[in-house]
Formats: sequence, structure tokens, C-alpha cells
Amino acid sequence: MKFADLHLHTQFSDGTFTPEELVLRAQNAGLACIALTDHDTVEGCARAAAAAAAVKLEFISGAELTAEHQDTEVHILGYFLDLQNRVLLERIGKFQAVRQNRIREMCAALNRLGVPLQAESVFALANCRSPGRPHVARALVQENLIGNLDEAFEKYLKKGRPAWVPKTKMSALDGVELIQQAGGHAIMAHPGLNRTDDIIPDLVAAGLDGIECFHTKHSTVMSERYLELAEKYHLLVTGGSDCHGFSKKQPLIGTVRLPYEYVERLCAAKSRADEKRRPAAAR
Repeated sequence: MKFADLHLHTQFSDGTFTPEELVLRAQNAGLACIALTDHDTVEGCARAAAAAAAVKLEFISGAELTAEHQDTEVHILGYFLDLQNRVLLERIGKFQAVRQNRIREMCAALNRLGVPLQAESVFALANCRSPGRPHVARALVQENLIGNLDEAFEKYLKKGRPAWVPKTKMSALDGVELIQQAGGHAIMAHPGLNRTDDIIPDLVAAGLDGIECFHTKHSTVMSERYLELAEKYHLLVTGGSDCHGFSKKQPLIGTVRLPYEYVERLCAAKSRADEKRRPAAAR
């Protein structure tokens, strides 16, 4: 039986693996298909695709967008994204600028607390366009300003702590539209983690394509509930480990093994959508 892991991160957002290292670990885990879903960027997809092709591993290009609906934070996974789509690249470029400004604000807050971390140090460590709080935590540890990552979040960076800065988020409805206009399928990520059950009907009405039913933070009972909701609303089903490399203590790649039948359904839906987009004369 073949399996997939469709929720993975690299150094191009807040993971610790390069795209090539991620592919090697996927191969070693015996996976048949993976998707790269870095936060607010598709920078690593071309490299991951090339590495996957070299070892005959099926690869799906993707991204994870942070959004909100009715004051509820929701993460939306986009699969099969056109990596050259102008609108997508322009919009995620703006998201990345917001992320970079958030880093500056967090460092300014730390400075006011007497912690001399500079934003430039965080950007140098991150070495990507889409930095986040984990990079601030790593920089604090690297400069011996805190003991470990958990302490960094607990003392400074968690919500409600003195250096926490809220995210500026896009509308979830806009996120679905952005993904779909880039040729992708929009999937609600880890609804059990974000507690987004109540807004699923609204996103379905806006064209949401699927739900991530299987996730590291989903219990068996939760996964079964989301499978029922997927059936109720005729949605696609995905799943993945949400691996961030060693940034969350242990690599999770392959710990959530999505049965390949769900990949086949995802690919079939992509083919149907592409067919609808083709001019009638070309069909």
C-alpha cells in the first residue's frame, strides 16, 4: 500500500530541512508522494520538485496561507499551485513583507525589555523571505539570550507574552479565491488544531475544496469527525505530519501516512478543474 505526507515545511519558511533533505527523508520513510506547503511562500517548490523527480517520488507544489474568518484564525493549504502565477506571487510577496515587519516589531519589543536582539540577526538566521516567530526563538538561543526554544516562547513569544505581536491576516475567503485562481485546490489545514469547525460551512459556500482530516494534532476521533464532514460537504480529504524538521524537537515526516487513494482523488479533481478551464475549442 502506498502513502503520502501532504503537509511539510522547509528552510524556506520555518522548517529546518532543505528541500533536498526533505525529499531524502521522505524517500527513507517509504512515502510515494509529498507536498511542500511552506508558509506564505513557494520558493522551495522548484528545488523540491527537482529532487523528487530524481528519485521518482511524486511531488505536489503547495503553500500554507494564514488567514482569518469571523475573528477565527484559519490556515489554508493550496495544492497544485502555478509557481509562475503573477497574482499569487504578488500577494504572497505582500504577506512576506508583513512577516518581515512583524519580526522587526518583535525585536523592538524585546529591545524595550532589555533583550538586545536585532532584526537583522533574525533575518540572517532565517535566510528566507517568509520568517516567523520560530526564527526569533532560534536567534535568541543562538545569541545566548535565552536557554532554549521552549523558554523563548514561554517567556517572550507566545500570545500574551511581552514580545508577542499579532499577525496581520488575509480574509479566508480571499485565500480560497487566491489559491483557486492560481490553479490550485484550497484545503482547510488542521481544523482541530485551530478549532475552525464553526466556519467550515462558510468556507464551503466560498468554494473550499477540502479538509485536512489527518494531522499530527488530530486524534482518531477528530479525524473520523472531519471525514464525516468531508463526506457531508463533498470535500476532498488530505493529511500530513506538518513536519518542521528539528524546530519542533523531532522530525515528523511520515508519522501521518495518508492512504494514496486520497492523493488519487486530489489529482482527479485537479484534472477535472483543468479541463473546465480549457477553452472549448481546445477540448
